[in-house]
This record gives sequence, C-alpha cells and structure tokens, in this order.
Amino acid sequence: MTDTTAVDLGPQARLVARLAGDVPDAALGDRTPCPEYTVRDLLGHISGLAVAFRDAARKDLGPTTDKAPGATAPSLSADWREELPRVLTELAEAWREPAAWTGMTRAGGVDLPGEIAGVVAADELVVHGWDLARATGREYAPDPAALRVSHAFLLQAAEDEGRGGGIFGAVVPVPDDAPLVDRAVGLSGRDPHWAAPLA
Repeated sequence: MTDTTAVDLGPQARLVARLAGDVPDAALGDRTPCPEYTVRDLLGHISGLAVAFRDAARKDLGPTTDKAPGATAPSLSADWREELPRVLTELAEAWREPAAWTGMTRAGGVDLPGEIAGVVAADELVVHGWDLARATGREYAPDPAALRVSHAFLLQAAEDEGRGGGIFGAVVPVPDDAPLVDRAVGLSGRDPHWAAPLA
C-alpha cells in the first residue's frame, strides 16, 4: 500500500455515525452479516475500533491499541448514542494530522506503519458501515475515496492470503463488473447479497 496517499476519513466516519444514529433500540438484537455479531455487538465493535485507531493515529499507545480484535466480546456503553458519533469524529480528526500517516504505530496489538494503520481504519469503516446498513435494511453508498482505499487493501490482503481465507475469511467471488462496494465486500469474505432474515 505504499502508493496510497492519506485519505480523509471524515466523510465515511460521518456516514457510519448517521447509520448508527438511525438504529432503533428494537433492532439491537438483530443479526448482522458478521455471524457472531448482533447489531449491538457490531456497534460496540465500531466504537472500540474508532477509539483504537484514533489512539493509533495519535501514537497514544496503550490498552486501547494493545487489545487484539476478538479478544473480548464487544460491549456497547449505555450512552452509545452520544459516545459513538463523538469517537468517530475524533478518529477522523486524528487521521487528518499528517504525522498520523508517518512512522510506526500500533493497533489491535500489532505494530505497523502509520500509513497502513490509516488504510486499515478506512477499510474497517467501509466494511462495517456496509454490515450495519445491511443489518438494518438501509441503502449504502460509502465515501468513494475510502472505498477505493478499502478495495485496494482487501485485494492485496486476499492475494497475500492466497485467496483462501485468513483474517478476513474466504473470499466470496464477485463479478469483475460488479459495483466496487460489492467487490470490496466479497474480498472481505461477505456475500454482497446478504440480507437480514425475515422475522
């Protein structure tokens, strides 16, 4: 990803915040495209990753950047409707600093270049934004710049893993002429046609 320039995470972060803000309390127990996550779990995961990647951008390394993904079940705070948009805004602001994209940092317990951490943050927002939109029956049009970065990252990750699985799961084949968001979702191991089960 060395040819990737810094991307403004603000538009995608605001989109995810809007999607989260529209989630009714009654939907928190619903299923999502992540089999192990309910909507509540997914929102907790998004909140946690926003804090972790905010701190990774700031090079504020510690408990929030050391915890591996999946180490504990995502928890959603009681005041998540105020907290989640706030930490998403802080995430975007932190990655607007040029220094965030340079040097080394840590996220998910892994040391990595700042540039790569920023790309992973963009990917997390794009893919989990899709998860949230699909789980709640909303239309989804991710920020084009973040989507391009996400797709490039996922394509490289899939090639590195031999397209057989790994951290993102097995690639779901998607036609080459499909929308870019569908191709990115397929590379992340999700079925672009997933829909919430009928009640």
